[in-house]
Amino acid sequence: MRHRVDAGMFQQTAHSPSYFELSRRMGDHGGQLIDFCIPCNPYFPTPDMFDFLARNLESVLKFYPSDADTISGQLARVLGLNPATIAMSNGSTELITWMDHLWVRDSIAIPIPTFGRWTDQPMETGKRVDMFPLQEDSGFALDIDAYIRFIRARGSRTAVLCNPNNPDGGYLPRREILRFMDALSDLDLVVIDESFIDFVEAERNPSVAADAAIRPNVVVLKSLGKNFGLHGIRFGYLVANPGLAGKMRRTLPKWNLNSLAESVVFMLAQHGEEYGESLRLLARDRYNMGMQLAQLPELTVFASQANFLLVKLAPGIDGTELRDHLISRHQVFIRECGNKLGMSNQFLRLVVRPEADVARLIDGIREFVQPRWEQESSAQVRPLVVRRIS
Repeated sequence: MRHRVDAGMFQQTAHSPSYFELSRRMGDHGGQLIDFCIPCNPYFPTPDMFDFLARNLESVLKFYPSDADTISGQLARVLGLNPATIAMSNGSTELITWMDHLWVRDSIAIPIPTFGRWTDQPMETGKRVDMFPLQEDSGFALDIDAYIRFIRARGSRTAVLCNPNNPDGGYLPRREILRFMDALSDLDLVVIDESFIDFVEAERNPSVAADAAIRPNVVVLKSLGKNFGLHGIRFGYLVANPGLAGKMRRTLPKWNLNSLAESVVFMLAQHGEEYGESLRLLARDRYNMGMQLAQLPELTVFASQANFLLVKLAPGIDGTELRDHLISRHQVFIRECGNKLGMSNQFLRLVVRPEADVARLIDGIREFVQPRWEQESSAQVRPLVVRRIS
């Protein structure tokens, strides 16, 4: 059944509309929406954890949270980090905003495509953004040495590297990130955005957070919302040497974290095993979903170490039309990347989800492309599609 979708929602910003906005516009059918757009962890928190939060919801909403130092101190104990090296915020984008105001003086280098706030935020405050284009023919892989040469040639004073990168899920080994940090020790700031690092299975202990804490100009950014599937709580944190982390803590409001965030942080110590299992299940789903998508001749699938997959549509297939078709006929919400710098609407970022949800996505894609392929098959035309699968 078709449900009318206002395409204007997708034209107002460089980001997708929220799940709540979209579901409200869909009326009675909004509750049936499957979200392949916003990166999440479908297996965490567990149902028992949600039950605990539900039972305590009145207290959580009624009373003031503890101050940020108390909450971040507990997080440091769970992570095994020095509390002096952590600053916790109301979402990682709050930290991106304040890093721009505090430490980005006049120029910042960033590979593209990437998370939009890394380019949008400094441009909004009049900084020069030096964009290093990643190439499709290499699977959007980042060449560290070429990026360092680019930074030197441009004279960038701040450098950002997202690992894994968003939207392609490309991952660089830990040794390469350490080499990148050390090669740029004279810059004002080097930021390693590890918002999706927990989903990596290419190597054990891929994070460089502990290494950042002993370097003079490095900040590692983390997003608990993405890791734990709790975007609505809005919490992220950074790890840096005590001087940088302390300056950020003094800049942020004393009560910038909410009571739901506090409740979850204090629950984490008892649920580490469940979180590890959620990552294992998601890695399984990522592999299976990639294999199923690769069977569609209309898609090119790129390797990913994150909780999403980047795909490219075959020539002649309009990603915007496919997005609207999936929402209106199948209540499936995807991220079409036409408003991402360095991409076009031929690219889609698809969040990894369980098998039943993937089946609904694939059914919707097949329904959309089938008339086109029937027409081309009658003319005996079929383009070649090259696939890269993790």
